[in-house]
Amino acid sequence: MADVIEEIEREVRDNHVLVYMKGTPSFPMCGFSAATVRVLNEIGVPFKAVDILAEPEKREAIKQYSNWPTIPQVYVGGKFIGGCDIVRELHARGELAPMIRAAAVA
Repeated sequence: MADVIEEIEREVRDNHVLVYMKGTPSFPMCGFSAATVRVLNEIGVPFKAVDILAEPEKREAIKQYSNWPTIPQVYVGGKFIGGCDIVRELHARGELAPMIRAAAVA
């Protein structure tokens, strides 16, 4: 498990916007992952997606890493933002896009 946590830490550090999701952006495997991808696509920023269905060990490790029980999980600028509901709320309030843009230039 330690190796998987180290891999997660590297992914979070190396990507301005990172989504741990079920499926892929072009083929999400749950409605929450699909909604999260829609929000990020609407903002128009590139993001890295990790399909946790393809990596069962990572699926459990990411929950421990973030102390968050559900998927998807979104990280911006190395920080955990939240899941689908939080991402949608931040986007609706106009707070998500500036947060993402700031992380991209940092």
